[in-house]
Amino acid sequence: MALSSHSKKTESLLLTDQLKTEVADKSTQAQNFLSKSFNDYKNICFATSMGAEDMVIYDLINKMNRTIEIFTLDTGRLHAETYELISHVNSNFKNKIKIFFPDASEIKKYVDNKGINDFYNSLDSRKECCRIRKIEPLKKALKGHDAWITGLRAEQSITRSNQKLNVRDSNFEIDKISPLLNWKEDEIWAYIKINHVPYNKLHDHFFPSIGCQPCTRAISLGEDIRAGRWWWENPENKECGLHKK
Repeated sequence: MALSSHSKKTESLLLTDQLKTEVADKSTQAQNFLSKSFNDYKNICFATSMGAEDMVIYDLINKMNRTIEIFTLDTGRLHAETYELISHVNSNFKNKIKIFFPDASEIKKYVDNKGINDFYNSLDSRKECCRIRKIEPLKKALKGHDAWITGLRAEQSITRSNQKLNVRDSNFEIDKISPLLNWKEDEIWAYIKINHVPYNKLHDHFFPSIGCQPCTRAISLGEDIRAGRWWWENPENKECGLHKK
């Protein structure tokens, strides 16, 4: 089942015959890979950040008529546009997105001791904030599962260039599956355009990668697609800890 939405991001994308063929081939490969994963793992889940890649995966799963646990992490500091997309999906489609939250007492302790935005001041502080708001909730979400699906792509950043389609994630002691790993950005957006998949409106405003509101900004022409994430840090540090380098 395809999703539907009118959007701006895809309007200027030229769907050449070659691009359509590439997307069709990669879509089939991704669905075959997902189908094999559904058979190989007893308790598989899909962790979505509601980004463009994750919406492609969500659509692929819907078209396969598979019902698996799909969840997202509400850090408490997401953009309004992200909440709108979660609400839209849960109101209109069969596969509902479950929401996991951080421990309120840990957030209070961090804010009381360091201040609400101390993560700007040091890498250690930022990683501690990510641990509280993302890593610990993810541990809860993954409990009882033997594999999780992600929207990672190798070309997104230097920290992801050596990822594999299926790898043992030593951080969480679970297998991690990335069916879109070898997709290019144009292929993601071509899929969204062809299949009328809804996506985060921030993508229309030069936000190629979307996380928490205070740690995400729009990028300028020519900047790397991950330049808007933790822009005050060095590129090799630009992960929150959900995905190991």
